[in-house]
Amino acid sequence: SWSLSGAEQFALRYADGPQLYITEQVNRIQTVMLFDSQQARAARQLLERIQSHSIDARLEALKELAKLSADPTFAAEYINMEGIGTLARLVESGTHFGEMLAFTLTAFLELMDHGIVSWDLISISFIKQIAGYVNQPMVDVSILQRSLAILESMVLNSHTHTHAQGLLHVIRGNRPIKAEMAHQLYVLQVLTFNLLEERMMTKMDPNDQAQRDIIFELRRIAFDGESDPTGTEKRKATYTKDYKMLGFTNHVNPAMDFTQTPPGMLALDNMLYLAKVHQDTYIRIVLENSSREDKHECPFGRCAIELTRTLCEILQVGELPNEGCNDYHPMFFTHDRAWEEFFCVCIQLLNKTWKEMRATSEDFNKVMQVVREQITRALAMKPSSIDQLKNKLRGLNYSEILRLRQSERMSQDDLHSPPIIELRERILPEILELIKQQRLNRLCEGSCFRKLGNRRRQEKFWFCRLSLNHKVLHYGDLDESPQGEVPFELLIPVSDIKSVLTGKDCPHMKEKSALKQNKVLELAFSVLYDPDETLNFVAPNKYEYCIWTDGLCALLGREMGSDLTRSDLDTLISMEMKLRLLDLENITIPEAPPPVPKEPSSYNFTYNYS
Repeated sequence: SWSLSGAEQFALRYADGPQLYITEQVNRIQTVMLFDSQQARAARQLLERIQSHSIDARLEALKELAKLSADPTFAAEYINMEGIGTLARLVESGTHFGEMLAFTLTAFLELMDHGIVSWDLISISFIKQIAGYVNQPMVDVSILQRSLAILESMVLNSHTHTHAQGLLHVIRGNRPIKAEMAHQLYVLQVLTFNLLEERMMTKMDPNDQAQRDIIFELRRIAFDGESDPTGTEKRKATYTKDYKMLGFTNHVNPAMDFTQTPPGMLALDNMLYLAKVHQDTYIRIVLENSSREDKHECPFGRCAIELTRTLCEILQVGELPNEGCNDYHPMFFTHDRAWEEFFCVCIQLLNKTWKEMRATSEDFNKVMQVVREQITRALAMKPSSIDQLKNKLRGLNYSEILRLRQSERMSQDDLHSPPIIELRERILPEILELIKQQRLNRLCEGSCFRKLGNRRRQEKFWFCRLSLNHKVLHYGDLDESPQGEVPFELLIPVSDIKSVLTGKDCPHMKEKSALKQNKVLELAFSVLYDPDETLNFVAPNKYEYCIWTDGLCALLGREMGSDLTRSDLDTLISMEMKLRLLDLENITIPEAPPPVPKEPSSYNFTYNYS
């Protein structure tokens, strides 16, 4: 309509907002528009400016590119000119910093988000450079945010192990991992495990000779060593015996054991890795259990299949990553075959636990429950390597699991059940009354206190106690020593006591000399009584301080809140509940001691230590 010559060389672009180009696919309703050169020409010009030697020209070009890259039409033209490779080379060179690097990463991320170029084509050197930006101690926030976004897009959209190797470079560099990177590592871990999903959900075809050859190889490594003199023509009956010793459920056709998904073919892959990489361990486990005749043999094949299923459940193989989750395991980033090595450690744990439990085939599920708990507890400790995992599992033997279960059952499950809570509420008043009586009895016995502010070499003391009827406080000075005779010259009726003050609130602690003594401050308390008088104390130790403050609060009908009361309360309630929860049903407790048995006819069973 404007009668332009060479109209195909021009295009319309929004002047406001993202400044996207107008195409047949884009809504044209906007207010202000500007003419611009055709997208290809604009892309070519920007590419030339980015490659120029002028720093200022390159910076302005990168700013404009970061803005235009959001437009799909422009992005397609720019990518067709190998623009992605140019940006990647700028990053790999390591010569860009600050604002220029931020715009470069922004443009790269915007171009890749269009899905035109596969993330699998990104080079390892580029990934390492991006990971290096994340791990720099003083990196700019804008660069950190864009680098993290690129890493997350890599692990979400990649179908190869290339990007795993790039992030492994960060961890294996013995540098601390930033907290901001935890989510990317978690996502990478989940997606790496999800690569196992296909094998996990693949059933074994009993008619597939290649798959059956793997089982033959397992049998050969275990029983025939390096060579099989009888070849593959060995009698079927002998094979059946070998498969039984290997611990398969189906002795005639063990391929049927791998038809259930999960774990599918993944279990067979794990078994083959163990047999080839850790051959001595594999042979020892198989032969050790196949030679047993006491029904305590641990079936290797069945255990390996069930263990693979358990590991898939623990590590949530096949599930999508959760947004905001940072729960990754560092040890899976320290070995190229971390999954297989993890299985090898766990199958040895299973065999060890089986022996510790003296299990039989009927105890198979019980053993798997214990092994699951051992693995879960060890992973919760976040071991940083496979060797550290072995050390953690070594400390979680069967007896330790039993001890932990019993301890947790008492502290969590049982003590929080409704009947136990009700029993605790019933016992609590009795225990509080018992503690109250103990405190009052101690006050009746009385205590000796040192006088504060005495500058003489020989310290002076005074004594205070509660009357037996709990109505009067008696106190008086001691003439010579704490063991001297106590003249109860003065008294304070309990009914006149208004409150008990502690610490800095005490009148005798407001002096400068007293405030300098922190230990004295912690042991100070005062009794405020009518008419506005105080009796000031400094306890000889923390125990006496708690006894007296608790006792005085009990006299006034207030709560005893000292640390000693809380400790005594926990101890006495725990003891009383254990006594009441003893299983004494149908057990007669005799009132008299049992009779002394008759003397033996001879003492030949005794040992002469001389």
